[in-house]
Amino acid sequence: MPADLSIPKLPALGILEPLGDEDRDILSGYGEFLPVQPNNTITEEGLDQNSLFFVISGKLHATSMRAGHMVLLGTIGRGETVGEMNLLDPAKASATVTAVEFSQVWRISADSLDQYINEYPKPAAWLLIGIGRTIAHRLRVVNEKVTAFYSA
Repeated sequence: MPADLSIPKLPALGILEPLGDEDRDILSGYGEFLPVQPNNTITEEGLDQNSLFFVISGKLHATSMRAGHMVLLGTIGRGETVGEMNLLDPAKASATVTAVEFSQVWRISADSLDQYINEYPKPAAWLLIGIGRTIAHRLRVVNEKVTAFYSA
């Protein structure tokens, strides 16, 4: 029987790479797949934000207002995430994230993630390790930029 292509699937990319097909299928049911049209936002700087977004396809920009100017913080693409810090430390969104092109994202709320962790602790541990690695990598990049700025 051919695969049903109308049902979205979480790909084995980024923080989801260590999970098996069945684990990703189960995890997908705890969140929702969202199409994001160009120029639509998924998070807005300064507003409450309690979800993790996983980019399945497309490209997004993270921006922040600084001294009245829009600053591009980075580009988020396939297999990358947005919102991982607020899952661990709830706060306001630190950036606005906007689709640059049509994008497909998967969103899971902090409450749904907590439920998944309680019901599927082993694959959830791999997911949390991936989230931790993502945060650590981004912190290293920021540290390098700060060091370079003060070394110039």
